[in-house]
Amino acid sequence: MASGHFFCAIFYFACLCSASLANNPKVNFREKEKKILDQILGAGKYDARIRPSGINGTDDKATQVFVNMFLRSISKIDDYKMEYSVQLTFREQWLDERLKFDDIGGRLKYLTLTEANRVWMPDLFFSNEKEGHFHNIIMPNVYIRIFPYGSVLYSIRISLTLACPMNLKLYPLDRQVCSLRMASYGWTTADLVFLWKEGDPVQVVKNLHLPRFTLEKFLTDYCNSKTNTGEYSCLKVDLLFKREFSYYLIQIYIPCCMLVIVSWVSFWLDQGAVPARVSLGVTTLLTMATQTSGINASLPPVSYTKAIDVWTGVCLTFVFGALLEFALVNYASRSDIHRENMKKKRREMEQASLDAASDLLDTDSNATFAMKPLVRHPGDPLALEKLRQCEVHMQAPKRPNCCRSWLSKFPTRQCSRSKRIDVISRITFPLVFALFNLVYWSTYLFREEEDD
Repeated sequence: MASGHFFCAIFYFACLCSASLANNPKVNFREKEKKILDQILGAGKYDARIRPSGINGTDDKATQVFVNMFLRSISKIDDYKMEYSVQLTFREQWLDERLKFDDIGGRLKYLTLTEANRVWMPDLFFSNEKEGHFHNIIMPNVYIRIFPYGSVLYSIRISLTLACPMNLKLYPLDRQVCSLRMASYGWTTADLVFLWKEGDPVQVVKNLHLPRFTLEKFLTDYCNSKTNTGEYSCLKVDLLFKREFSYYLIQIYIPCCMLVIVSWVSFWLDQGAVPARVSLGVTTLLTMATQTSGINASLPPVSYTKAIDVWTGVCLTFVFGALLEFALVNYASRSDIHRENMKKKRREMEQASLDAASDLLDTDSNATFAMKPLVRHPGDPLALEKLRQCEVHMQAPKRPNCCRSWLSKFPTRQCSRSKRIDVISRITFPLVFALFNLVYWSTYLFREEEDD
């Protein structure tokens, strides 16, 4: 009997539970979210023009806004305009106690808004911005999340073109620091303060590739500014870019070296090959000048001397010097020819005078025979010639010298000054250019390490 009453009670309780479930359908949290938004943002309940309270809900303290960002890409760094373009996801978070709501036992994590004008927003702007735009494909890339304890998270994806003043003295062996500055436009530090979010405030996408730069590191800092209207809160990110030197080595330095070396080929051509040596010198000079102008066209007209200016200027000087060397060789060659002609005429005149003297001796009727004097006068050319021969045979043998023996293979007589200039140029130009390379690379690489 007792067991029958027990089963009846269980059946009755089951019927009550089924009836209550039928009368109370499943809770729709989207409807709850709409009601909560209407409740906290309704007319006369929330004013977006009034800033939230400060620390601990006090109105005399500034509202704190925590900032972090995610760098999605850096599309270009323009040396001529001194600017760079970046795409980032920008986030701000602050506490507005007027937006607190019931999270229904922890089942409603946050409310989502797409209209930023419905809540109070910090008046942040990018102080070094040149151009910028939001992304609206397919929908506007922006959202606002309101958490149960009144915290507001604002996130938006934007693309910016920012100014980046550069120092190009070490170009292309330089490093550049480009900043991203964010500040309050109207609220002073007494009302609004921007702070970096603790724990990795700036994130960078993995495998960030730039065409001519490498992002070495980035630093976060504060940059509050004081004006005649007050002090304004400011945040900045310093991006340190290192220029990739391999591109400039292949496109500038190696071609310039090749042009300088090609200009030295004229030293090995015959001095009589005037068209070949002139065309080679003029062609290398024009090519070097064209390359120099092309390099300068991609850079701003700065007042100081860049490292690339020193390199191209010295290379252009070497090519121009090779062309001037041929002009000197040509002048020396014509001078040698003129000297040889004068010596030849002098010898012919001396020979003619000797022939005339011998004719007078042969026609003398008083002499039966002519005897050559044993001692000649000091001005006699025949005596001088014999004396030179004796001096040559009487000179003591000298020790062999490697440099002198190598130079003896080339014509170094007084009558071959033009060829001697070519021989000296073959040695001097490469040695001086090698010395310049040693000084250039040691100087600029050492200065780069000092800057680091």
